[in-house]
Amino acid sequence: MRKSRMALPADFLWGFATAAYQIEGGAAQDGRGPSIWDTFSKTPGKVADGKNGDVACDSYNNADQDVALLKSLGAKVYRFSISWPRVIPLGGRDDPVNEKGLQHYVTFVDKLLDAGIIPMVTLYHWDLPDALDKKYGGLLNKEEFRLDFKRYATVMFEALPKVKHWITFNEPWCSAVLGYNVGVHAPGRTSNREVNPEGDSSTECWIVGHTLLVAHGEAVKVYRDQFKPKNGGEIGITLNGDWAEPWDPEDPLDVEACDRKIEFAISWFADPVYFGKYPDSMRKQLGDRLPEFTPEEVELVKGSNDFYGMNHYTANYIKHKETEPEPNDFLGNLETGFYSKSGENIGPRTQSAWLRPSPIGFRKLLGWLSKRYGYPKIYVTENGTSEAKMDDDEKEPPFPEILEDEFRCEYFRGYINAMKDAIVEDGVNVRAYTAWSLMDNFEWAEGYVTRFGVCYVDYEGGQKRYPKKSAQVISDLFKSLIKTE
Repeated sequence: MRKSRMALPADFLWGFATAAYQIEGGAAQDGRGPSIWDTFSKTPGKVADGKNGDVACDSYNNADQDVALLKSLGAKVYRFSISWPRVIPLGGRDDPVNEKGLQHYVTFVDKLLDAGIIPMVTLYHWDLPDALDKKYGGLLNKEEFRLDFKRYATVMFEALPKVKHWITFNEPWCSAVLGYNVGVHAPGRTSNREVNPEGDSSTECWIVGHTLLVAHGEAVKVYRDQFKPKNGGEIGITLNGDWAEPWDPEDPLDVEACDRKIEFAISWFADPVYFGKYPDSMRKQLGDRLPEFTPEEVELVKGSNDFYGMNHYTANYIKHKETEPEPNDFLGNLETGFYSKSGENIGPRTQSAWLRPSPIGFRKLLGWLSKRYGYPKIYVTENGTSEAKMDDDEKEPPFPEILEDEFRCEYFRGYINAMKDAIVEDGVNVRAYTAWSLMDNFEWAEGYVTRFGVCYVDYEGGQKRYPKKSAQVISDLFKSLIKTE
């Protein structure tokens, strides 16, 4: 028992995570410009409930309430993102900075620090200034985007010298695949002409992924050259990915496909950062559709992580395909599912069609990543769940019953303890954990239909926040697991 109580070091950071477009609101307030998500979410049919982030949780006007909430929960760290179009409304390197928008973040960081909460700042969580998308195609234009992102990052590094934990991009896989292959996220480009009149799913997602890696390298170089020597601190990128189990564990092709699935999802970005090249499995399947790194780009990107940012939610069973890969395939020529050959279920259903809890998958993926990348320092920057799947005709529980979120509590008990086991028994080096999410919010294409928050937000009643049972469960878990002496 004493061993489990002493599982995590005294300086382990735990807290909660959010993203600007999902919580801030204030869409046209104090000079903020539109993002690609403002445009996308106002296009009929793109968001489940037809709503958008114009108001969301109105965190732009409720900073004091959010800080007080974090402090009441005992959070040591808060991961949030900057709205690029709030700081530079037109986005470009020659465009004016919006001082009101910039000052909002300066003040917010000070409020967090005054409350004893460490800020962890993400520069880009999917909300590209819409002006850049219209001007030159946004993420499709590597040379323009890398310079505009470099300037934006520099503005933020200069403005927030007290921030010691920086993340360049959140989940580049989602930006690339969901935005430029499947088309279900902004800007919605895809080869599927029923979804969007523009886009080429066979090429654009790979171009966008390359753009994000090079822009990441640009920002890291600026930080290390100009700001880290005087401010200290660290910088990295956050990658998302699921654990993969073979559909038939006796079939070596299914076993092999599991590694390929993780490589196409995670190593697509992690291998260039750690090894300076794309995975061999991706090069083999994609050929020259996958961009090549120039020597200058290799120098920028290789070694550009001070920590590994990890977003993780779920697991899948993987079955290899016998046929040749489709041109638009982004998985690695395989099938994913929630049931194995023997009929075993990976985990219970949730409100999110893509998410089923599998705590052991979290532990296994932590081990897989650690072995591949030399046991780096890992920050788990997102982990969480929507509620259990309800019947189609069943409405969400009314307030205050919705605060008794036992399904989510069990998720966090399972996942946090799986992380503890990975640290204590497997030797992985996890040093921080931020749960997704601090509060219910605009869940992108799922709108406000799905709630991921450990705090309930009364959207119709003045945006007041109410901690759910899961918020206290997380707090109690870390108090029990972190050394106090």
